[in-house]
Amino acid sequence: MATKRSLATKLGVVAGFERPNAALEQYPTPPELAAHVVHLADLHGDVDGRTVIDLGAGTGMLALAAALRGPARVVGLELDGGALATARDNERRVAASAPVHWVRGDATRPPLAVAEPATVVMNPPFGAQDGNRNADREFLAVASDLADVSYSVHNAGSREFIEAFAADEGGEVTHAFAAEFRIDAQFDHHTDEAREIDTEVYRIEWS
Repeated sequence: MATKRSLATKLGVVAGFERPNAALEQYPTPPELAAHVVHLADLHGDVDGRTVIDLGAGTGMLALAAALRGPARVVGLELDGGALATARDNERRVAASAPVHWVRGDATRPPLAVAEPATVVMNPPFGAQDGNRNADREFLAVASDLADVSYSVHNAGSREFIEAFAADEGGEVTHAFAAEFRIDAQFDHHTDEAREIDTEVYRIEWS
């Protein structure tokens, strides 16, 4: 298995959003965080030989991280057509050997049906924008339907909500860890060149 560091290095070529949409909370997942999440998933046997689905794939960071770790296939589901075009370019940049299927669609109403065991990886909207409240709840609901295990990034302080939601859906949080998420200035309301925000990553097993 390649190291987490080498995976992050390979992901360094992944381009971000050309025209990020604030309403969709389009912040690219840092390569170090994507490498950490997928490396953990791989250690738990949740990538190799499996179907991996990236809900709200953006320009493909998490999907491509998974594609570099020997899955049967990867599905990147994204609503923004421009982001998907960049994701396809990024696939060529990282030269992943696993098949990657890019699907345009709403991650909260996925046009997917998966028969085999699947793993969801996702960095859903945190619900910081008006009209986006509880967005991560909708993503978790989809993960509980599509997958038997999921890895997701959330705002710091989400543990009580995540554990309660998982329990209501017959799931269980098995692992949780804190992670920093660097956001570079890309919208008019950003006043700092870059900011580190505190996030949390959860592994949930769904029944």
